[in-house]
Amino acid sequence: MFILASSSPRRKELLKQIIKDFEIHPLDIDESESYSLPPEEANIDIAIRKANKAKEEYPSDISLSADTIVIIDQKIIGKPLDKTDAIRILKTLSGRTHEVITTYVINTPSNHIVRSVRSYVTFNTLSDDFIIKYVNEKNPLDKAGAYGLQDDDDYHLIKKVEGSISNVIGLPLEELKRDLEKLKIL
Repeated sequence: MFILASSSPRRKELLKQIIKDFEIHPLDIDESESYSLPPEEANIDIAIRKANKAKEEYPSDISLSADTIVIIDQKIIGKPLDKTDAIRILKTLSGRTHEVITTYVINTPSNHIVRSVRSYVTFNTLSDDFIIKYVNEKNPLDKAGAYGLQDDDDYHLIKKVEGSISNVIGLPLEELKRDLEKLKIL
């Protein structure tokens, strides 16, 4: 069986585009243990710790775990604590370019692949009123960086994306598909 070790509804929808039959088994780990590391290392560490827990719980299955972070000014911007924090985060991102890194781990009973994919997102300059409206209407508390690229058709937060768009949403499909083919899963 193929296991998605994530509770992210966005990862579920993205994975459906390349794998039809899988089960979802979210695994909780304490991500704060990794926050003392530099951002890229923290991202890899979190993804690997999730993968190790998935392998421990489902040793004979294929599992996919992932972690996505937003980085600006060499700092990780995680999920907002509340609406006030979401507003603060969006003000920080307004008119600037930030980096999005997703690290995923594919575990099979006999092999594994760890890959990190980067994208760069440039925001439009956002007014305070716009930010407050977005936070109140979209309630982005479950999203790293306090926004969803999938919301952009309605809100025009984003000026441009360099790199994988699906990576910004939470799972870089092009790279994932290549790795699944390499492991003969697809």
